[in-house]
Amino acid sequence: MDIIRLCVLKDVVFAEGGLPAIRPVTRVAACAVLKNPLAGQATDNLEALIPFGEALGEKLIKECIAYLPGPAVSYGKAAIVGASGDIEHAAALLHPRMGRPMRAAIGGGTAIIPSSQKIGGPGDSIDVPLGHKDDVWSFDQIDTLTVTVPNAPRADEIVVIVALADGGRPRPRVSKVGAISPQEN
Repeated sequence: MDIIRLCVLKDVVFAEGGLPAIRPVTRVAACAVLKNPLAGQATDNLEALIPFGEALGEKLIKECIAYLPGPAVSYGKAAIVGASGDIEHAAALLHPRMGRPMRAAIGGGTAIIPSSQKIGGPGDSIDVPLGHKDDVWSFDQIDTLTVTVPNAPRADEIVVIVALADGGRPRPRVSKVGAISPQEN
């Protein structure tokens, strides 16, 4: 499978809710637009997609790291499948093999990589869930990054997204027991 387009989104958050961030947080998403070799086919055989997840994860994570000013703290992945595809086409790319190169590139990643997937059309957005790379219960890093790739996916395409952040939410104030002030955090 060949990448048709590559798009990188860098989002730096300096303030949230009218108050300055405790420290600026950078979130980066690398997005690949692919031709879906299974578009329009009714099949349970997903072997055309599964092996490509690893190579795609390796390429996209390198793109993210290049734009991230600090070490990765949280990560996520997502896909939008064009209307001639099947939601399992996204699952075949995201789940079996994509995580290994992502974890290797950021030096860790013991926690599950949060993900989302949907069927969509050109210009549709998707919320990429982010979670701490090593601690799924680290509430400060539970976040989302909304991503749109202009003019994609067409009916026979898939948009695959890998996202990293060098911090959590800009002003985290929620703990496992309830609200706290940023000074207590």
